Amino acid sequence: MRTILAVIALCSAVAGAALAAEPSPELIAYGKALVEAGDCAGCHTADPAKPFAGGKRIDTPFGAIFAPNLTPDRDTGIGAWTDADFTRAVRTGIAPDGSNYYPAFPYPYFTKMTKDDTLAIRAYLATLTPVANRNKPPELRWPFGYRGLMRLWNAMYFKPGLFEPDQSKSAAWNRGGYLVTGLGHCGACHTPKNYFGADRDAQALSGNEVGGWFAPRLDGAVRTGLKSWSEADIAEYLQSGRNAKSHAGGPMAEVVVNSTAKMSDADVRAIAIYLKGLPSTRRETIVTPPDDAEMKAGQVVYAKLCIACHEADGSGAPRIYPPLPGNALLQSNNPSSTLRIILDGAHTVTTPRAPNTGEMPGYAKQLSDDEIAAVTNYIRNSWGNAGLLVTPAQVARARKEP
Repeated sequence: MRTILAVIALCSAVAGAALAAEPSPELIAYGKALVEAGDCAGCHTADPAKPFAGGKRIDTPFGAIFAPNLTPDRDTGIGAWTDADFTRAVRTGIAPDGSNYYPAFPYPYFTKMTKDDTLAIRAYLATLTPVANRNKPPELRWPFGYRGLMRLWNAMYFKPGLFEPDQSKSAAWNRGGYLVTGLGHCGACHTPKNYFGADRDAQALSGNEVGGWFAPRLDGAVRTGLKSWSEADIAEYLQSGRNAKSHAGGPMAEVVVNSTAKMSDADVRAIAIYLKGLPSTRRETIVTPPDDAEMKAGQVVYAKLCIACHEADGSGAPRIYPPLPGNALLQSNNPSSTLRIILDGAHTVTTPRAPNTGEMPGYAKQLSDDEIAAVTNYIRNSWGNAGLLVTPAQVARARKEP
């Protein structure tokens, strides 16, 4: 009898411990908010019908990798992982089997996250429907496929450690810093990289080319950064995908729809406060305007195809057709995003705060390389704008981008 009672007592204790360890609805909801802030679905969802099941191809300068399965499937996902496994993977880039992840998984940013936040994320992911989807091996050029090389990369470029609050700044500024430099991993796209794919820290958030698009400067540069944007402008852009100065396009449009449009007002405002506090990290390039012949050629194209929506003075219709004067992305040294939009057209994203759509046709078939270069130079150097000269050869290369 005493043996039976002992077994019952032991089972009760185990059951009680299991119940005590069950994540609360509040913790799961918080984890979901963190997952959205980190835009985890953006990389880890290839099939919308199977969210977080991985398999999405991510192209890098070194070849392609495929995002792994984050669902709680025990064989092909993370269902068999311990909390320690998950925390180590997220914050140090080391898998449960001891192998190294590639930094396309942004652990150099996630290292700044607190342990509590990583476990809240895990609590939410554990509520997902398990999906059997075995991870695909990377397709990297030699010798980058040898994961052992990541130990050397980490020794040179990885700086583990939590986000360190600045006690001289407000709580909102520090929250914004935590999101921008950590969970939100904004620098993964917006910070220039060196030859080995590591961030150029001295030029943080000063713009970078990503997949044929240019992720613009987020620092305080006057012409090509966020100097002319207010905190309200930044918050509106992140929450709706547009504001009176610009519209989100390309990869950033996906970030808005999947991530920032779902974030709380407080977190979006914190990001805006942090970004507005950033100084310019490098000087803006002095621009020599195109000659008169180039400007006139561009004006002809603009008058024929662009003026109906963007107006003769480039003012457009804010939040419907983006204004061109003072447009920071338009004046960026790297014209990739502008060329992509002119070649392929643009589609204004819809969000709960801005449900109305807008379209711009692409002109890849209608215009020659010379004509696209000319109109690009015209809009980049009219109405007080100043942008480096774009050549027909640059347009031709942009046409070949997938």
